[in-house]
Amino acid sequence: MNAMYGTVVAALLVTLVLALVRAFKGPTVFDRALAGNAVGTATMMLLAIFEFISERPAFVDLAIVYGLLNVIGTIALQKFFRYGDLGEPGRTEEDRA
Repeated sequence: MNAMYGTVVAALLVTLVLALVRAFKGPTVFDRALAGNAVGTATMMLLAIFEFISERPAFVDLAIVYGLLNVIGTIALQKFFRYGDLGEPGRTEEDRA
């Protein structure tokens, strides 16, 4: 059973390295944002696997919080690159022009 966890951890670490390469080398900003999201997802999965290995359920809570922060951060980053700022509530595109 431990060999299976080791294989999964190794695969996730390879995924992290490939995503980091894409984040640094990505031709567009959106490729870099997608790579950042992939890094966050792989990290969240590593936390979940570490919870199974160490049998400490607190890591699942950390993985869930990390996943939520990852989603919120990705949405904020995409909004920033689309509109140039995070905006104010109630402002539309016509008001910005």
